[in-house]
Amino acid sequence: MANAHFKVPKAVNEPVNSYEPNSDAVKSLLGKYKEMNDQEPIEVPMYIGNKEVTTSNKRPLTSPHDHQKVLGHYNYGEKEHVEQAIEAALEAKAKWANLPWEERASIFLKAADLIAGPYRDKINAATMLGQSKNVYQTEIDAACETADFFRFNVQYMSEIYEDQPESSPGVWNRLEWRPLEGFVLAITPFNFTAIAANLPSAPAMLGNVIVWKPAESQIYSANVIMEVFKEAGVPDGVINMVTTGGANISDVVFKHKEFAGLHFTGSTGVFRTLWKNISNNIEKYRSYPRIVGETGGKDFIMVHPSAKAPEVATAIARGAFEFQGQKCSAASRAYIPSNLWEDVKEIVIEQVSSFKIGSPEDTTNFVTAVINEKAFDSITAYIDYAKESKDAEIILGGTYDKSEGYFVDPTVIVTKDPKFKTMVEEIFGPVITIYVYDENKFDETLTLLDETSEYALTGSIISQDRYAINHALRKLENAAGNFYINDKPTGAVVGQQPFGGARGSGTNDKAGAKLNLLRWVSARTIKETFVPPTDYRYPFMG
Repeated sequence: MANAHFKVPKAVNEPVNSYEPNSDAVKSLLGKYKEMNDQEPIEVPMYIGNKEVTTSNKRPLTSPHDHQKVLGHYNYGEKEHVEQAIEAALEAKAKWANLPWEERASIFLKAADLIAGPYRDKINAATMLGQSKNVYQTEIDAACETADFFRFNVQYMSEIYEDQPESSPGVWNRLEWRPLEGFVLAITPFNFTAIAANLPSAPAMLGNVIVWKPAESQIYSANVIMEVFKEAGVPDGVINMVTTGGANISDVVFKHKEFAGLHFTGSTGVFRTLWKNISNNIEKYRSYPRIVGETGGKDFIMVHPSAKAPEVATAIARGAFEFQGQKCSAASRAYIPSNLWEDVKEIVIEQVSSFKIGSPEDTTNFVTAVINEKAFDSITAYIDYAKESKDAEIILGGTYDKSEGYFVDPTVIVTKDPKFKTMVEEIFGPVITIYVYDENKFDETLTLLDETSEYALTGSIISQDRYAINHALRKLENAAGNFYINDKPTGAVVGQQPFGGARGSGTNDKAGAKLNLLRWVSARTIKETFVPPTDYRYPFMG
């Protein structure tokens, strides 16, 4: 609720460890991985106010690449725990909102340094164990992006507070940037530890109080995030973590008078259901809730006939299969011109066939397991559908095995039908579908691409022709909130490529940018007149 009087340290992106073989960094990380893997199963409580809450309903946390390995148990909560979390948040609200902004900033700058320093191996190892990310994908997510979110959001917060109106003679105008009136619900996904850290912390920085529901399959690393928050000095009740089902959350939160906002990343279907639920209860709320969501995607690679085959193939190999295609931005469909297809096909097969697959503990593995059995069954159903279709051919992969871990081999489908099921529907796994188009129908294919999917998250154009790039940029302006030129459609960096999409992909409020933080404040305009008038008459009246 304050304005900036201090300069915060300028945010810079956290340097990424390359984890080269036999380096000290990789030895340290793998040592922590082994320590956490070999320890007795931990118990993850719910964090409600100043209490670590346990229940009689203990549910296992396992490794996707070794689903018999029990890392720990989390405590499944009920509606009463959601109610307690709301009460704790509201009790903490006044004191937190009135804390000078620079004090809140200090807490999250400390959290960034904890993540980047003493907690780096622990947050990375937890992400490897619980979410099956390889060492590099873990590093750029759990350590670097989390630290980046904290640091850049502090910088954006200070810039927001510095934004003040002009004043005329005899008048002082100012803006007071207040937190929302009530509490914010953060619902976070499994696929990025950094998103799980950012969604509750971004509104909290601005003086809001939070009820946070992490995804079940991310609770293991979410527990480390809460440890960091506590050590950094986030006061009790400001961020409350509850581990329960969506129905328990919805039945309590969306009927509460003090519900002020939703910060969400997850599936489009769930987001739409939540929005409807909020709308159906709109008259109950003290204020109109802020709804911020990043949801699904059917992300594309569009290739112009002038492109270079090795660049296209590498964009496919990395864009579709890093983290098993479970990034929101993962390339899921590609449009390849007929003149390039044979060359691209040969290189894709060579590159993807060379992937090593297995546990993230082996740093030579490029691909590990998908997140859980539900995801495994959904992904393999799409693969089986393609196997049985006369309109598609699997040229690579198509095999899978869940006997030890949820392993799906990277799969490349080629289809003759540009509206084939796997060209349209979100799969969220290591599957990409390719449509080979007539090299003379670039413009028509742009139209086809734009009309194929309900989503608009990420996409890329690969071309050596600047006119073609510009044409695609204009024609596909609504097809992707993050658009890449001569690159894969993944890998957005905080402070460099603000992330989010529109259409069925969300509200495009750009995580990692000032735009997102503006959704968590409510501005009050204050006008002070120094010498007030003492007569109602104006000069024009004579």
